[in-house]
Amino acid sequence: MQQHMHLLRRYLRPQGPKLIVLMALLFANIALELVAPIWMSKFIDGVQNAATIEALTTIALVFMLLTVARPIVMGIAGYLAEDVGWRSTNAIRTDLTRHCLSLDLSFHRSRTPGELMERVDGDVAELHEFLSFFLFAVIGRLLLAVGIIVLAFVADYRIGLLLLAFALCVVVILRRTQSIAMPRSRALREARADLSSFVEERLAARESIVANGGRRHMFHQLYERIAVLVERTRASMVASRYASSLLEVMVALAGTGVLALGAYLLTGNSITLGQIYLGYYYTQLLSLSLTVVTMHMDGLQRAGASIARISELTGTETAVPSGPGRDVPRGAAEVEFTGVDFGYGERQQALSDVSFRLAPAQTLGLLGRTGSGKTTVTRLLCRDHDVNAGTVRLGGVDVREFTLEQLHSRISMVTQDVQLFHASLRDNLTLFDATVPDERIVAALGELHLTDWYEALPDGLDTVLTDGGGSLSAGEAQLVALTRAFLDDPDVVVLDEASSRLDPSTERMVEEATARLLDGRTGIVVAHRLKTVRRLDRILILEDGRVRESGDRSTLAADPNSRFAALLAGGKA
Repeated sequence: MQQHMHLLRRYLRPQGPKLIVLMALLFANIALELVAPIWMSKFIDGVQNAATIEALTTIALVFMLLTVARPIVMGIAGYLAEDVGWRSTNAIRTDLTRHCLSLDLSFHRSRTPGELMERVDGDVAELHEFLSFFLFAVIGRLLLAVGIIVLAFVADYRIGLLLLAFALCVVVILRRTQSIAMPRSRALREARADLSSFVEERLAARESIVANGGRRHMFHQLYERIAVLVERTRASMVASRYASSLLEVMVALAGTGVLALGAYLLTGNSITLGQIYLGYYYTQLLSLSLTVVTMHMDGLQRAGASIARISELTGTETAVPSGPGRDVPRGAAEVEFTGVDFGYGERQQALSDVSFRLAPAQTLGLLGRTGSGKTTVTRLLCRDHDVNAGTVRLGGVDVREFTLEQLHSRISMVTQDVQLFHASLRDNLTLFDATVPDERIVAALGELHLTDWYEALPDGLDTVLTDGGGSLSAGEAQLVALTRAFLDDPDVVVLDEASSRLDPSTERMVEEATARLLDGRTGIVVAHRLKTVRRLDRILILEDGRVRESGDRSTLAADPNSRFAALLAGGKA
């Protein structure tokens, strides 16, 4: 609960002035709702006691003004509540997204995109409803219920006692049913997250599923998840309806009790007809208020579950914390691994005692079979993970000394799988950085000898790329990725075999762009084809996570006893 309150205070504090106004409107609305029926009660008693037309007209006008004022107050309060809700929850969305991006790769490997989307959007949407509607409507109704009981005692203590007993019974019911509904609401949210994640992943893998006949198995899994969702939805709704049904029965009994008590007291002239009306009206108003509370208790439960999940996510700490920061001159930097060991959790060791040094502006080709540790080397340099033992240095400084922002600004990585967005070419090249001028983008394309390709596009920088890059070939997607890296102006470039899946028509352009990108920069190329390393300075061959061979490319190629020479002779990496 302390974590939940801390989270709410953190995001509601900037909305303090609006919350003060909102609370004032809340109390004004309660006052209007309580006072208006009193004037109607006076009107009834006035008619019964033969009051003058002037007096009855005055009472009627006051009642009308109070009735008209209430929707105006509610309209303004509703606007403020929505404004507070959206501003607060949008800040939470922003911070959650930033926090997710700051978490290490091991976290993202253990979570599906659908699960994170459900937390960043679904859970926050539930919290928005809580802040914008539930907070005003339900809390207001609870305060109204207290006011009704107080005024009922003022009208007649016996009616007040009856309504107090009614309210206490409802509170007991709500507390009992909450323990039933809360876990079912949480289970429903988990089922929705699971289904969302499943659908997102399967749609992303559509080509593989269709091409390999996986639709039957996919739909079987989909039906299983839908069945779980239906079962948990039913259980959650039944639990919520259980409380509502009990309340409806109690409302009917309370209304009957007030009318019966009023009739008994009226025969003894202990109560007026207006007071009976007031007691019955307050009974219905109280029942309506408690019904609203009951109907939206599942909203409170969902909000509580959402806050718990948001707090859990924000409380997750990265395994790769940002360093204190080092002010190191920019430029092609030395890369050095010294006695590096690394393993993925309990799995087999990925790297063992890996050591090498790459001088500034030199390029290194990483060779080895699949699973030999090539990609792991690049991930440790970029601090997607931290070493278990040993040291990784950039420019003579342990990479853990840099802030993550400093490190990522000095290293650019281009992989086989290029992420493109449904946006213009300009936004895809700059990653939506509007401060990058078009002239610089066009100049970068020219530096990479991509002017002809760029000028052939239908709308130049305004050409819209489809989500996932379906409008571009694999080679053209690589050109976009290489230009991104060039615009970043990094000190170190990491290429994870960026030319391994290119169509022949663009392979030459990609090779030229790659050579220009690596010119004057330190480069590490994860190679699956020997053709890729023919222009590189040094070679490092990994085998089972260990350095099998390392040295100057030309020297190793000329040594008939080297592993690299054997690979060249065999024509494979």
